[in-house]
Amino acid sequence: MAAWISDAAYAYDGSFDGLLSCVFESYARKEDLVDLRSDADPQYTLFVTRWVETCPEKANRVYAAIGQKISPAAQELVRRGFLTCDPQKDLLIYRFLRLGFKHGRAVMDMLTENTVHRLRKAVRHLNTESHALMGFVRFSVYGETLVSVIEPRNRVLPLLAAHFCDRYRKESFMIYDKTHGQALIHRAEEAGAGKAEIVDVDELIMPEAGEQEQAYRRLWKQFYETVAIRERINPRAQMSHMPKRYWGQLTEMQGVREYRPDSPESKRLR
Repeated sequence: MAAWISDAAYAYDGSFDGLLSCVFESYARKEDLVDLRSDADPQYTLFVTRWVETCPEKANRVYAAIGQKISPAAQELVRRGFLTCDPQKDLLIYRFLRLGFKHGRAVMDMLTENTVHRLRKAVRHLNTESHALMGFVRFSVYGETLVSVIEPRNRVLPLLAAHFCDRYRKESFMIYDKTHGQALIHRAEEAGAGKAEIVDVDELIMPEAGEQEQAYRRLWKQFYETVAIRERINPRAQMSHMPKRYWGQLTEMQGVREYRPDSPESKRLR
């Protein structure tokens, strides 16, 4: 049996099928990867890098093998891992699959193994962020379309799609991921659940809010301020449950001053 070649490096087009094509190529060539990155990654590498073309057929074979030789749960972990913001997610997924094809289903329980631990941690961060955004997304009305702008760290749109398409099935809406330059677009239909897709968007310039939208925003802020009980305001707890990095896109938080523990106002609220 031929020995595996170490110190190989691959680059691919950044797609999920492209990543799985790299896994296929690695096994076909018996090359153990020390570096794996998409063409969108600007970092330099010391290794001679081989470009791997995306092949859906090879990707499908690898994906099927993950379910058969490891588990369906591993397929989902890899899919979600690909959506995370971990800067080394490509290599992490590759190393996880090397372990998985060697140890089978048992790899899912190897929680102290560094690769498995890091991949699971990255996916937990993705899941937490997507769950939070299901409550933090705020839509604005522009004509017949609802529009929201978010700035997530992870690529959460695929995880948000089912929730919002079900909740607003009869509405046309768009959720623009400003961080990653993508948008979830849902087109309402009179009959059926409508159609949704995720597309690349280089830039989105929002028009000025109309009178109706401004009225909605004022009413929402008024409601938010009215239901608050001043004596029970707890800025620390608020920032714990509503992290400040989301405030820029929350209607009710526009104009809210930054909480400072040592300010006179904060001391009065303790």
